[in-house]
This record gives sequence, structure tokens and C-alpha cells, in this order.
Amino acid sequence: MKSHFLLALLLAASIAAAQSEAGHEHSTKKPEEGQSQAAEQQKHAGHDMGHMGHGKASDPVMDHSHASSGTAWQPLSLPMHMFSRNVGEWFLMAHGNAFLTYNQQGGRRGVGKFESTNWLMLMEQRPLGPGTIQFRQMFSAEPGTAPPGGFPQLFQTGETYKGLPLIDRQHPHDVFGELAVLYSLPLGERVRWMFYGGPSGEPAFGPVAYLHRWSASELGAAPLGHHLQDSTHISYGVVTSGLVFGPASAGTIRLEGSAFNGREPDEKRYTIDLAPLDSFSGRLSYDPNANWSMQYSYAHLVHPEALEPDNINRQTASVIYNRPRPKLMIGDLEYLSGDNWTTSLIWGRNHKLLQRTVQNSYLLESVLQFKRKYYAFTRLELVDKDELFPAQVFPNVDPALERSFRIGAYTFGGTRDIAEAAGFQIGLGADLTFYSKSRLLDPVYGDNPVSFRVFLRVRPKQSEHHGM
Repeated sequence: MKSHFLLALLLAASIAAAQSEAGHEHSTKKPEEGQSQAAEQQKHAGHDMGHMGHGKASDPVMDHSHASSGTAWQPLSLPMHMFSRNVGEWFLMAHGNAFLTYNQQGGRRGVGKFESTNWLMLMEQRPLGPGTIQFRQMFSAEPGTAPPGGFPQLFQTGETYKGLPLIDRQHPHDVFGELAVLYSLPLGERVRWMFYGGPSGEPAFGPVAYLHRWSASELGAAPLGHHLQDSTHISYGVVTSGLVFGPASAGTIRLEGSAFNGREPDEKRYTIDLAPLDSFSGRLSYDPNANWSMQYSYAHLVHPEALEPDNINRQTASVIYNRPRPKLMIGDLEYLSGDNWTTSLIWGRNHKLLQRTVQNSYLLESVLQFKRKYYAFTRLELVDKDELFPAQVFPNVDPALERSFRIGAYTFGGTRDIAEAAGFQIGLGADLTFYSKSRLLDPVYGDNPVSFRVFLRVRPKQSEHHGM
């Protein structure tokens, strides 16, 4: 109950801050500023035609979809890294991210490996009747670029390898991360109906998956709380419907619900593992303005883990804030600085129904872009882990270790863009991760393990196409 109370206070404070910011911006905007913004939008009208629905009023459903996972939202003021073009009635988009990494995990259970985390998203959008339709495909080469058994990561758990639970490793993502369709239909001046579904997709649950979350854009590793927050971003069988109220830029509210297959993907990473849609979820999202996005969601997952018979009730709440650097005005021309500061605060909870246990996760994640080419980033986590010593892997484990442990992971790093070639942006970066844990784990993990990564990050360069 205490965590729910603190969460409610957090959301209330965030809404108040966002509304105060919106009021301040409105009161201080000069007429020339508005005219300049209109001129800039007109200047890029050809590029934004697909984004704005080919001349129609801004569509909050489609506007949010261009930099999200499934139907999740993050702030519209975020920068976009994508390739896009108009072909007749179609607006085509492609974006992705790839990390080429040397990963050294510290302590007694640590190991060093070369690896690559990566994903590619394709989207094709066009008007259909009075609404707009978008086809979405997401792919990953991780089944071929992950070390055997997955990416080394201390204290990570979830899914299996060779029939055994994965411990201290993050599983690779499936080849087919998303094969889905999204449709948005106006029901009035300020109300839209949305539909989303497909054989592979993401139900209406959780924040934007970490792969797409801008605050994690310089972090190739999954959060330790992944399986308490956003692991449902690949579900083989999803149907979602919802209503959106308000414009895209301010005071937008969405209510949506999903029926889906709640089982985690199996070890055959090249297949689509269809199963009954016996899990369900609901999500309430709110954008006070273009710089804020927040959500609360609830899901009932039927048998999500292959080796555990338990069903799970999962909850998440998140607040994402983006602070774009003020735009530079030279005469009547407006220039985007390209600098940003994005922060996400996320809470996730698993309630395992048969075991009658509760695990919580808390995450603060932030990336600051400055002088266009430099990025400072951090991820701070506290996560309850009750799967570090499963009986299948440790049949004679000390009974003192058969419990839940509160793990802290604190990552700090930086990246510098070093080259642009053929429309791609290449960055060189590194990060360090420190941990906090129970002393009972010292004989297994060491007293003070420290992990580090050195990486090249490759993605499309920043596009003029913005969510605003």
C-alpha cells in the first residue's frame, strides 16, 4: 500500500509539473514564435504529409506510433532517427539500432564476450477510408549475434536455454518481434477509435519497451526489471482496441485493452509460437503536452514462464519526460538544436498467484544529449529477484538462498558520435555498472562486482521528422 501511495503522489506531481510547464510556455510564447513554427511546418510539409495523415488534422494514434513499440506512448517532442519517404499515398518509414559490444561482466559469475544487440523496424502507412492504416514489422538478428546461452548480465533472469532457466544472462530476442497492423478512425472532432493486432505484437501494457525507449537509446542491455515491466513486447497473438480523447499535442488521454498470448517466446527464436489469447491487459495513458507521457497498466498473464506453472498479475506505471533544447531563431528562420534530455521513471510489480509472492522493480533512466554529438546516460535500478537459484540449476542450494533478494544495479556511461555515413550515425561509447546486494550472495557473486561495456552504436541519423 505504501508503494501505491508514493506512486500516486509521483503521478500527481508529474501532472502538476507538466500542466505548469504548459501554462508557462503558453503565456510566454510570442506571436513571431508561433508564426515561425507555422513556417517551419510548412517548409517540411512534404515530409510531414504521412505523419499528419496527408493533410488531415494531426492524429495522436499515428503520431505516437512512429517512435514507439506496439501502441505504447512516449513524448512527441523526442528526436526521430529514421529513414522515411512518400510513395504515392504511402508514407514509408524504417528505423533501428545496433550495438557491437565487448561485454565484461564482473565478479565470480562474470564473463567477457563479444556480442551484438540489434533491431530493425519497418512501417508502411496510408489513408484508408476516413481513417489511417499502418503496417508494422520488427526484426532482430540477435539469435545469430548473441553468445550461446544469451547475453551475459549479472542478476538477469527470465526464459530458458536448453530447457533450463536463464540465470545471469539476457535471452536474445526473436527474429519476428512484430508483425501487426494499426488502424486509427476519427469518431468526432476530438475522439478516435484505434485497433491493433497481429500474429506478433505488443499488448496494451507497460511503458514503451526499452528497445525503443529514448531514455535507453544509448544502453544496449536490458533492464534487470525487464520481466516485471515490459517483457510482453513480443507476444505471439495480440488484439487491442481503444479510444483516444483530445489532440496529439496537449491533454491527450487514451483507454485501451488487449487479449493476447501471455506466454514468453520459446527457445526456437525463428518461429512464431501462436497460442490461445487467454491473457488480458488494460492501460490508461495521458500526455499533458508534447514533453510528457505517463501510463498505468494492469495485466493477467497465463503461464508466462515455460518452467513455472504460475500465473502472474502484473502492474506497471511510468512517467517519461523529454526536455528539448530551446530552438535557435535567426531572423525569421528556426533551427533545431538537436539536443535533448530524456528521463523515464518506471515501476513494475509481479504478483505470482500460486506462490503468493510479490516482486517489485524501480527504474530511473536518463540520457542527456549535448553539443549534438555527445551523450551522457544512466540507468538506476532496484529489483526483487526470486529466480537466482532455481532447483533445476541448483538442486542442492543452501536454503538461505531460496528467497527473494533486492538487487541494485547502477549504470553510468557516455557516447560520442564519431561518424555519419550513408545516412547512418555511428557512436562510440562505454559504461560501468555497480551493484548492491545481500551479503548472502557474496560467496556466489563476489563482494563488489563491477561490469563494463565498450560499444559501437549504429542507427539512422536524426531526421527532421518530429513527433510534434
